[in-house]
Amino acid sequence: MTDTITATHTPPAGDLFSKFDDLIQTRETLLASGVEDPFNLVMEKVLSPTRAVCNGRETILLGTYNYMGMTFDPDVLEAGREALTEFGSGTTGSRVLNGTYQGHRECEDALKEFYGMDHAMVFSTGYQANLGIIATIAGKGDYVVLDIDSHASIYDGCAMGNAEIVPFRHNDIEAMEKRLRRIPEGAGKLVILEGVYSMLGDVAPLKEMVAIAKQYGAMVLVDEAHSMGFIGENGRGVCEEQGVIDDVDFIIGTFSKSVGTVGGFCVSNHPKFDIMRLVCRPYVFTASLPPSVVATAATSIRKLMHGANKRAHLWENSRTLHKGLTDLGFELGTKEPQSAIVAVIMPDLERGAMMWEALLKEGLYVNLARPPATPAGMTLLRCSLCAEHSAEEVQTVLSMFERAGKAVGII
Repeated sequence: MTDTITATHTPPAGDLFSKFDDLIQTRETLLASGVEDPFNLVMEKVLSPTRAVCNGRETILLGTYNYMGMTFDPDVLEAGREALTEFGSGTTGSRVLNGTYQGHRECEDALKEFYGMDHAMVFSTGYQANLGIIATIAGKGDYVVLDIDSHASIYDGCAMGNAEIVPFRHNDIEAMEKRLRRIPEGAGKLVILEGVYSMLGDVAPLKEMVAIAKQYGAMVLVDEAHSMGFIGENGRGVCEEQGVIDDVDFIIGTFSKSVGTVGGFCVSNHPKFDIMRLVCRPYVFTASLPPSVVATAATSIRKLMHGANKRAHLWENSRTLHKGLTDLGFELGTKEPQSAIVAVIMPDLERGAMMWEALLKEGLYVNLARPPATPAGMTLLRCSLCAEHSAEEVQTVLSMFERAGKAVGII
């Protein structure tokens, strides 16, 4: 019989993980308080766009970005099954090699029809769409003027392209113009905006911002990840809602929100856009989406064109939840509902985590968002509504928030 020796490993000098020590300590402190890990929830079974089994309990889903509830649409599922049977489980190659199947072209055709644009390019994720497009068109010596609350993928695209990053205060039209005014004459300029900002769910003043960008000769890219399918008469996003869809140069989006699957895209009317397929590294050097995924995406996109009734119901859900939480005494990220995201501001991370866990025990899942991802160091409980949430479910959600809020001492 041999003795079992448990070794304690001491990190070596120059440990590359030492930069994460503060975050590791914050996480350990949080878990030591007895709170369940809010960033490691397992869904044991997904029952519908609005329900799943978590910790053995049926739970209402209010943090999935499944805005239009397309994940269980019968036509979408059938399209995926047919493509899986006919074309197999994956492409095993890049789009520029063997990875372009008929389904990829059909998906891009659906996007062109949806937006009324000349060009569409599908990426393997929405993150890669931003990374690839931004890094390719804005390089060394160019300037990217962007909202300081821009998504991580936008910042990463700027870094990868090595462009000069010029941030401005969130949704501040005057601050954006000041930045543009200071850029050297003749330099390449790209203004990057988002239709809906994912943390607080607030909408950008695109009409004014796009007009100013054009006045200074800048190209404009708008990320519509959180507005596609829902905002605008035809679900084309804030660009459509504010009447600037024909004035922007690029619209970036994702399939992992309203479309209900995974992938990303860029649409554009620029006459030279097709060269991007040969020079955009995250497109050229990444395996393309599986045929079943692009089939579900194409089917979902075409159905979203006719989703007016769903959009109307989702707006009603958003207004009801926003008013109900305000009436209960919660502090929200926006004074009025602006999107399908309703952000509830927490006093701090510890009580935010306690509130998150209390809601989960009630049978409700929301997102716990913390710094540095959130603006102004806020801790948020981020609710994302779905067109498949019934009016009754929204009332149930409000009751859960009331009980949990009182139990934790937030209200």
